[in-house]
Amino acid sequence: MCHNVLVPKPTYEELADLVVELRAHIVTLNSRIVEQDAHIARQDARIADLERQASSTSRNSSKPPSSDGLGKPNPKSLRGKSGRKPGGQSGHPGKTLEQVAKPNTVVRHTPARCAGCGAGLTRAPEVAVARRQVFDLPPIAIRVTEHELVSRLCRCGVTTTAKDPAGVNAPVQYGPRIKAIMVYLHMGQYLSKNRTAKAMSELFDTPVSDGTVSSATARAAKDLTGFAAAAAKKIAEADVAHFDETGFRVKGKLHWLHSASTPNFALITCDPKRGREAMDRAEVLPNFTGVAVHDAWAPYDTYKQMTHALCNAHVLRELIAVTDYHAQSAE
Repeated sequence: MCHNVLVPKPTYEELADLVVELRAHIVTLNSRIVEQDAHIARQDARIADLERQASSTSRNSSKPPSSDGLGKPNPKSLRGKSGRKPGGQSGHPGKTLEQVAKPNTVVRHTPARCAGCGAGLTRAPEVAVARRQVFDLPPIAIRVTEHELVSRLCRCGVTTTAKDPAGVNAPVQYGPRIKAIMVYLHMGQYLSKNRTAKAMSELFDTPVSDGTVSSATARAAKDLTGFAAAAAKKIAEADVAHFDETGFRVKGKLHWLHSASTPNFALITCDPKRGREAMDRAEVLPNFTGVAVHDAWAPYDTYKQMTHALCNAHVLRELIAVTDYHAQSAE
């Protein structure tokens, strides 16, 4: 059996209070939705930024190539197809060995007998000479020059000894040419001190140690002090110069290589600092008033006396990043 239950109708005041309560609840929900939407937007932006960082390489950012690791993607050239065949183009001068007019040595080769009848050709007339030239190094051997410092006894009883020649101040030492080759292999061709010493020992059959390479390099750097100052002055006076900095390990600690360059001069300084303090010590940017091309790192902008230009390599990376990270419009 069903029983009907009579529910009293709410009064006007109760309905009004309920509407006010519902409106307040709706306002709270709307406010919470707005907050959640903002939170979701921040999370989406953070996720997109992390994805961008994870997919950043030296190709589409300012990260160095060494940070790409072993899993780096295959390089993609920005150059379009020219329609020309690969290799040297027609009219290109090229570089190759060419015969010289006056060789150091001439070795004549004459046939002894005729290839036809076998007769001797000792007195036969010459009708042509074909020239073949071989470019090679002569046997290289260390030359030892001995400097004898003679002492003479004067009638007055004083013994006078000849002075050391310039640069000769030890009983045994390496000369300037062999030390120049050490510095070239170590600093110019980036061989380690050990590999440089080994190469020198094997090529020239003379003992060379890691310490010898190190001392030769240090001496060469000291001798370049005047040239470095002159190069800094020339770069500072240039109309356009390029500037950059990159991380570098010195005795296991992070240092920075700062470069300043023009078509004619390049100055590279090593400093434990990366910012303006180190740039000032290089003595180029404080005196530069031309167009400075750089990667837009903030300390460069603190130099107000010059005009700033963004490096085209970084512009290209930024454009590549745009195509890599943002979907292109279908329109």
